[in-house]
Amino acid sequence: MASVIIMPKQGLLMEEGTITKWLAKEGEQTTEGAPLFEMETDKLTITMDSTATGTVLKILHPEGDTVPITQPIAIVGEPGEDISGLLGDAPAATPRAAEKPRASAAEAAPAAAPVPAVEHAPGERVFSSPRARLRAEENGVDIAAVPGSGPDGLVVERDVQNYIANQPAVTPLAANQARIQGIDLSGLTGTGPNGKITTEDLHIASAAVEPAPAAEPIPGQLTRGTRTEAMSGMRKVISRNMLTSKSTNAQTNHRMVVDMTAAVALRRQYKALGIKISYNDIIVRACAKALQDFPIVNASVDGSDIVYHDYVNIGTAVSVPGGLIVPVIRDADIIGLTGIAAKSAELIEKAREGRLTEADYHGGTFTVSSLGMFDLDDFVAIINPPESAILAVGKIAKTPVVVTDDENEDQVVIKSMCALCLSYDHRIIDGAEAAKFLQKLKSYLQNPILLI
Repeated sequence: MASVIIMPKQGLLMEEGTITKWLAKEGEQTTEGAPLFEMETDKLTITMDSTATGTVLKILHPEGDTVPITQPIAIVGEPGEDISGLLGDAPAATPRAAEKPRASAAEAAPAAAPVPAVEHAPGERVFSSPRARLRAEENGVDIAAVPGSGPDGLVVERDVQNYIANQPAVTPLAANQARIQGIDLSGLTGTGPNGKITTEDLHIASAAVEPAPAAEPIPGQLTRGTRTEAMSGMRKVISRNMLTSKSTNAQTNHRMVVDMTAAVALRRQYKALGIKISYNDIIVRACAKALQDFPIVNASVDGSDIVYHDYVNIGTAVSVPGGLIVPVIRDADIIGLTGIAAKSAELIEKAREGRLTEADYHGGTFTVSSLGMFDLDDFVAIINPPESAILAVGKIAKTPVVVTDDENEDQVVIKSMCALCLSYDHRIIDGAEAAKFLQKLKSYLQNPILLI
């Protein structure tokens, strides 16, 4: 009997996956436990094994399609087996964007006449509420295309929901391509599961339209165009998280310059002993101790509540192909400097090889982002939700500094200086507390013997 292969759920927070490569094509054999396809989740690219043995009779979603978890993606069975029943009964991967909210009793009651929505002219500035922008971003909707029913044409959340509900059934990838290419989906008939419009339908529709003749190039003038590509799963998650952070946090920042001369000497001593310690490890260790002294900086917001964490889990931003990932060093307050160094090296290697698990990058309470290796003096980082603060670390540079000796004489000496910038959520962290946290952090970094 034929078996249906579904989009598996990898981790509690996974909602959908993008099929990047089929390792077995239609008509080819596969066995249970053998690699069947590669998929990309919000942070990882992983190879998934087949859950059945037989011939791949039908691939329901081609490479590039984004499919919600538990939805059918392929059928495996015996050659010539009738799978029409499975094709008809298998639930289609309906985009969450198309779901309509249940009507409440209040909604069922007679309501006042709706305010007519205002459509926006091309190029016109569009005003929208934060919740509307977030909902549009989550569902890949161009906010400028949504008519607004709020005051003076303001786009509110219900406008985005109504816009989504009135769109044809379409796969997320096809919807994105149609938006980019300006294809009107209203006249298309989908060939996917339950009549859903797929990327293949878009290709057929595009081929049926005779292209307009290209403009004659002007002699001596370069002919250059544009290139458009769909966001990867990782990039979409980064985009969504950053938008959420900027629209929900009252983010502000403080800067402070720290003398890292003693920290540089400490690292040199560890190196002489054959122990590899990075400057980032020293900074993470100092942050862990400072967070113990200032638990509000290690806290997070849950609605109208402040959640204090007894543990200190520090994320370290790592640049990987296609985006950024923040693996978490757990219990950074108790594992010590060498423990932080060992765990950091392990997580960075796993991140760059794409071997991180969900547990490796969830549960952080604070983040350190360092771009000093790119010769940046300083920068401002965006808070990684649901955390309430993030530390941006610039380069360590030898700098002339005026110091006062024991005889109250000023001298110019060369010191290794580093600029730190703390971005924090002003909803729960006051400016004075943030400044005191930076002072404590500075004290630890300038007296690194306290970190051992």
